[in-house]
Amino acid sequence: MLSKMDHYLLENIQRLEQTGYKDENPRGRYGSDGEPAHSFSLRGGVYELFNLEKKEFPITDTRPVPIKMSIEEMLVIYQDQSNKIADFEKRGVNWWKPWDIGDGTIGDRYGETIREYDQMNSLLEGLKNDPFSKRHLMDMYQFEHLRKTKGLHPCFFLTMWSVSVVKGEKYLDLTLIGRSSDLLVAGTGVNQMQYVALQLAVAKHCGYKVGIFEIYRKNVHIYDRHMPQLKETLSRLETLKKEDRNSKPELILNVPDGTSFYDIKVDDFELINYNPIKGKLDKFDLAI
Repeated sequence: MLSKMDHYLLENIQRLEQTGYKDENPRGRYGSDGEPAHSFSLRGGVYELFNLEKKEFPITDTRPVPIKMSIEEMLVIYQDQSNKIADFEKRGVNWWKPWDIGDGTIGDRYGETIREYDQMNSLLEGLKNDPFSKRHLMDMYQFEHLRKTKGLHPCFFLTMWSVSVVKGEKYLDLTLIGRSSDLLVAGTGVNQMQYVALQLAVAKHCGYKVGIFEIYRKNVHIYDRHMPQLKETLSRLETLKKEDRNSKPELILNVPDGTSFYDIKVDDFELINYNPIKGKLDKFDLAI
């Protein structure tokens, strides 16, 4: 039986097969040999919604997802507010080195943009003091920064936050917007899961429960060298359809309500009832 996340994954693969088109003159190059990294993209964007209150957690069962490293990456960006490769690596996040612009950073991107405009503190203050405002957002796609230094443009760049009331209790909802999303590498629950972790941490800071997590991804694609992994993913989805793995994952944050966002650590998170198919997919040749 497929989880909600894997239903979305299968639907997106089917859309890719039906409407996919290959790009021309791609910017990206494969890290292994510098050859052009062509992608196949599905037409139109992808919208997905998960009700965390009902334990609809966005993570695939087709393979184990690196939970700790993904959450640590989120903490570098929003807690440390850093763009330094060394700060990612201190937390065990080792995939950013190819995007070093030559000074040990990824450019004025991600955490640096959060820090420069004091976006995290503004969000936390606003959610606590004016919870029903319609202006709670953080935007990492700042053109001043994009022009200032080289570097990868942020993929998931915009979060929009809102507080709703259900049976007298406040719930924190989150909408995540991305301009580009690799369907197989990080789009199968890595990006989704780490932003649910961020949602949990912000909710704990404010003393709210978590409610809806929704995500919109514009250009959803796979790279031409990832066809073997696509074939294996489809095979695993067929296996999951036939099995009852009793996989109903839930991410829990084991700290009291009111804990400062900046005091939350990766070990405070616990993923329970997660039973993915064992075994990683073949290593992906990443586009840089």
